[in-house]
Amino acid sequence: MPITTVPKIWMDGEFVDWDEARIHVLTPTLHYGWGVFEGIRAYATPNGAAVFQHRAHMERLHRSAKILQMDVPYTVDELMAATRELIRIAGLDACYIRPLVYLGYGEMGLNPLPSAVRVAIAVWPWGTYLGDEGISQGVRAKTSTWVRIGSNMIPTGTKACGVYINSSLAKVEALQAGYDEAILLNEHGMVAEGSGENIFVVRDGTLLTPPLTAGVLRGVTRDSIIEFAGYLGIPFAESDLLRQDMYIAQEAFYTGTAAEVVPIRSVDDRKLGPPGPITKQLQDLFFAVVAGKEARFAHMLDYVHRA
Repeated sequence: MPITTVPKIWMDGEFVDWDEARIHVLTPTLHYGWGVFEGIRAYATPNGAAVFQHRAHMERLHRSAKILQMDVPYTVDELMAATRELIRIAGLDACYIRPLVYLGYGEMGLNPLPSAVRVAIAVWPWGTYLGDEGISQGVRAKTSTWVRIGSNMIPTGTKACGVYINSSLAKVEALQAGYDEAILLNEHGMVAEGSGENIFVVRDGTLLTPPLTAGVLRGVTRDSIIEFAGYLGIPFAESDLLRQDMYIAQEAFYTGTAAEVVPIRSVDDRKLGPPGPITKQLQDLFFAVVAGKEARFAHMLDYVHRA
């Protein structure tokens, strides 16, 4: 899906023209994947654009950078302010937001420490990642032959740029086999996550998701869904899941900033049926919250035009 350009991109404290937002070809991040990023969404609400879980995302960006020994030269509040201003400049009611912490051109080689840390933020209109039909009817998932990287290989608790080669391989494999999305197992054969999403299943009326020790990223949307489940009185637990557990789940769905909340209607051609009642409850609440229609969860929204 091509990106629709907007007037400006924020780079190291300045708003630069979209076509002038350039980096040197010898930046170590391009060669070695040493960088971290976030995926964030702003939604249209009756009070204008609002960024969902803005602070949580920017805090995770800082945590990811710390793990990779990258000293981000901007505070969480400064990054949030820059994002709000960027959305105002773009004149968008809803958009996708991509902050990126990367290495500037400097010393080439596997040692990233001498290179200066740079930061950029871009926003642009971006629709539903897995399609409107995926949101309403669910998607077909395939268990990938690619194994989810282990946390002692690359820290899985970071949104590190290079980590996503693993995800992209699984995504491409699923698409070329005729499926919508992948499911990755970890090195122990347990369910980890999708190519860019966390996974939930419903079994005997209980909502389950793999624990962080399974090598999954602690998703911001994942945390939100867990909070929503508590509010709705849905029993919840973290649990290791075998591949076969996906086949016999009563319900299953993906969560993520890009994907939002997407039902899984089949896994490896085992049908799970249409979106189930628990999935629908959580999906409905999620979309009500991001649209600014649930006062109880107003703390999850950061309005671009503050009163």
